[in-house]
Amino acid sequence: MKWLIFAVIVSSLFWAASGVVAQSSRQPEGLVPLPEYSEPPAEDEVPYPDMGLDPSLEPEITITEGKDETVEEYRVNGQLYMIKVIPKVGRPYFLLSRNRASEPPHRGNMESGVSVPMWEIYRF
Repeated sequence: MKWLIFAVIVSSLFWAASGVVAQSSRQPEGLVPLPEYSEPPAEDEVPYPDMGLDPSLEPEITITEGKDETVEEYRVNGQLYMIKVIPKVGRPYFLLSRNRASEPPHRGNMESGVSVPMWEIYRF
């Protein structure tokens, strides 16, 4: 049993030493050194591109404070497309318009075609 342990230790040492010898071999001939690189410019030297965003595309948000809830209405070009309801007790939920050209979202009876409230599960 002792000879077996001794043989395993010697063979593992031989195996480890062969890796070290292989790494210390000469470099191949004809290697070209890497070119020097220039430092990147500072952030304040690089001009940012003008995105040309149209301010009319940003939503207009109207916040209405109520007794039991806060209602945020989101509009683009005057068209209401989303309502966020933040109750005093409970999680906020959203009402979205099914298509922007049709009637605005509202909390009416179920026959009115209103979307089912949607809760935010996770925010990145």
